[in-house]
Amino acid sequence: MDLSVSIPKARESDQPPHKSASAQARPAAANASDLEIWLQKVEAMGELKRITAEVDPDLEAATITYLVGAEKSPALLFENIKGHPGHRALYNMIGCNLSRFCLMIGEEPVDHPLKAVQILQQKLGRKMPPKEVPAESAICNQNIVNGDAVDIRIFPAQRMWPLDGGMYLGTGDAVITKDPESGRVNVGTYRMMIKGPREIGVYTSPGKDAGLDREKWWKMGKPMPIAAAFGIDPLLFLVAATSLPKTESEYEYYSGINGAPIELFTSDLTGLPLPARAEIILEGFVYPNETFAEGPFGEFTGYYGRPSGATPYMRVERVRYRDNPTLTCALMAENAANEAGLFWACLRAAGIWADLQKLGVPGVQGVWSIPEAAGWGITVVSIKQMYAGHASQVMALAAQCTAGAYFGKYVIVVDDDIDPTNVHQVLWAMATRSRPSQSIDILRETWSTFLDPSLNPPEIRPWGSKCLINACMDFRFIKTFSPRAKLSKEIYEKVVARWQELGLSGQAPVISVFEDESAPRKID
Repeated sequence: MDLSVSIPKARESDQPPHKSASAQARPAAANASDLEIWLQKVEAMGELKRITAEVDPDLEAATITYLVGAEKSPALLFENIKGHPGHRALYNMIGCNLSRFCLMIGEEPVDHPLKAVQILQQKLGRKMPPKEVPAESAICNQNIVNGDAVDIRIFPAQRMWPLDGGMYLGTGDAVITKDPESGRVNVGTYRMMIKGPREIGVYTSPGKDAGLDREKWWKMGKPMPIAAAFGIDPLLFLVAATSLPKTESEYEYYSGINGAPIELFTSDLTGLPLPARAEIILEGFVYPNETFAEGPFGEFTGYYGRPSGATPYMRVERVRYRDNPTLTCALMAENAANEAGLFWACLRAAGIWADLQKLGVPGVQGVWSIPEAAGWGITVVSIKQMYAGHASQVMALAAQCTAGAYFGKYVIVVDDDIDPTNVHQVLWAMATRSRPSQSIDILRETWSTFLDPSLNPPEIRPWGSKCLINACMDFRFIKTFSPRAKLSKEIYEKVVARWQELGLSGQAPVISVFEDESAPRKID
């Protein structure tokens, strides 16, 4: 588990695209963490389930989440964890629920995923510096344990799948490191398996920022200072799971999305800036050549990632935590319970859409990555075709732009009458508009991941390939292409107005594509 979706560089001068009530600065009660404030809002929405019955952190909590999270479902707050009195664990923070995703980025719920993608795309385009606060004001400093007194096993680390290599404290985390050359602070999300009372693994995929920072420290002959925060605001989880430009800090993007600066205090142990309103923070150092056998771990693909072998680990020198803390947990799975499903879908779609705009590509109507396809395995772009080769250009750029290059296997381009978030429409377009012998291109030797189970033997990873599918009408014959059967807008609106009268339940489906040609005379 090494979460990251690439997003292009923001400009500090960018302004917010709009205002909303919930996008205003979040209140910071003196004794409340950011997570606690967020959970209060979730509960007010009716989307929090408190589970007071005793639950085992070894497989049981994750199994409950997998079964509950298979469809629209509440966040799950386990308040009675076996062997860990006074501790709580939060699962299904977002899951497949668009309403909580909107809350995470500080917005009111929207009625369509593309609206959320557009908002996130705009918010990722701005940043704001963090705010330094005194260490004594940090809620995580209610309890501080140092040195030999440290035992990180007091926290309810989870085993999520039967073949996981151990108990994982870090899944929904924010790991803080610093580039020793530039001073840039990185915040990333990495899986962290407990090795011992004062030791915890830090798995980073090749090329990820924390790993690059570590190599620089080690080249200097020094251990890398590191901190890991848990019980965090889901927005901090979002930016930590996003690959931002390597010269910039995720803290600034958090502040930009939030509309108010994140509060940080500087550690006198590691010198790192730490989130003052996180509930749990581990601090320590990663020493040169100190590794252990970590994993495997049930990953976002729905398969176990191969055991990573020699994985560096943190020697924990200090633990900070609030009274009765909550551990944030992120289940990786093949179904809608995958915490990286909708989450990654919106992130990748927002990034690709922004990249296409910056590249000057016209006619883009919407971008979506299908959550059920491991969050970012399949991307769909809807365009209004404007010139010969337009669809092919969009396919190639969407597949290899900054936000789209990593891992994704399929890019599908459809016409503007297709909703890219509607899998049924996308499949229909593929079946009726693509020509397999002419509409499919393959890119080879592309950037993939060591966690892709289809690439065998594992030694060939992380090189992969991408399939580009043109599911648009052939532009050469677009004016004479067989007309699509579409509803009459007049009759549709008449039926919608009579929906209840007709005795039909719920709301009528929203239709946006209608017949625009004059109908033939009424047939008697």
